[in-house]
Amino acid sequence: MDAAEVMRMVERERFLPRRQRGSAGLDQALEVGHGQTCSQPSTVADMLELLDVHPGMRVLDVGSGTGWTTALLGRLVGASGTVIGCEIVPELVERSRENLAREEMPWTRIETAVQGRLGRPEEAPFDRILVSAMSDGLPQELVEQLAPGGVLVIPVDGSMTRVAIDAERTPEVTRHGLYRFVPLIR
Repeated sequence: MDAAEVMRMVERERFLPRRQRGSAGLDQALEVGHGQTCSQPSTVADMLELLDVHPGMRVLDVGSGTGWTTALLGRLVGASGTVIGCEIVPELVERSRENLAREEMPWTRIETAVQGRLGRPEEAPFDRILVSAMSDGLPQELVEQLAPGGVLVIPVDGSMTRVAIDAERTPEVTRHGLYRFVPLIR
């Protein structure tokens, strides 16, 4: 299953606040409350392509918002994988857990992010990490949570950044176009 197929399967509309559901088909970021957005579909598709998720992987979704990207990742890893979404806004954590529960994927879950700490170091390593918020620099603490062969996709200073870690833990950093996101909250 590829990213495009998964995006058709997991409808964005089901993860949006009622007032935004009529706009679900627009290719733009949509406000979901608390100063946060649900990323535009073309951006999410680009990120998923860069992330290159396969069945059975362990994936961390930082800034999971309404749970849409967590659900997309859950379909990509399948029942043999694990996806952990992290969100710092308590109201969005509650909403995203409800949204995700309707998808019936017990291998996915949403956790409340810890203020001042990125990711889930206690549950690392991860095969893939997706970050859906703009960082002003490459967060080394997320790179350290990658398994050998792991990939991190994160917007950094306006540029979509992909970090691939080889077996010796040497990072290869590449940039893939300009994007806008809400700021990453620590």
